[in-house]
Amino acid sequence: MIYIAHRGLMHGPNKEIENHPDQIELALSKGYDCEIDLWKMENKYFLGHDGPEYDVDLKFLSQQGLWIHCKNLNALHDMSTQEEFFNYFWHQTDDFTLTSSGIIWTYPGKNLTNNSVCVVPERYMDINKFKERCFGVCSDYVGEMI
Repeated sequence: MIYIAHRGLMHGPNKEIENHPDQIELALSKGYDCEIDLWKMENKYFLGHDGPEYDVDLKFLSQQGLWIHCKNLNALHDMSTQEEFFNYFWHQTDDFTLTSSGIIWTYPGKNLTNNSVCVVPERYMDINKFKERCFGVCSDYVGEMI
């Protein structure tokens, strides 16, 4: 079971720090993987959920443990054409999507397999009920799950 800090968050939702590069670095330093939201605009990379906010570079994006949620076509295309491997995916409200690493990213509340990431289970179930049914969990509360 792997634990993925949703937008770098570990102890609950917080719009002030989600997707901030310092928060991502902190979660990675604690041993968690991180889901980040990536935009590519005018040949630059940005993190941010609802739009591009924080400027980052390929060196930042190449860190181990990142699950890169491409938020626009430019980001998706760019990740798919890099020589270096990046763990990325695209989805909106699809029930499931396959990440570049072959893991199923599962929309909240949808069925799970042992190759699925259970996304934000705190929104729809007791967070202790999913643990035997999936590859990993992506949550705002990973710091309280271990």
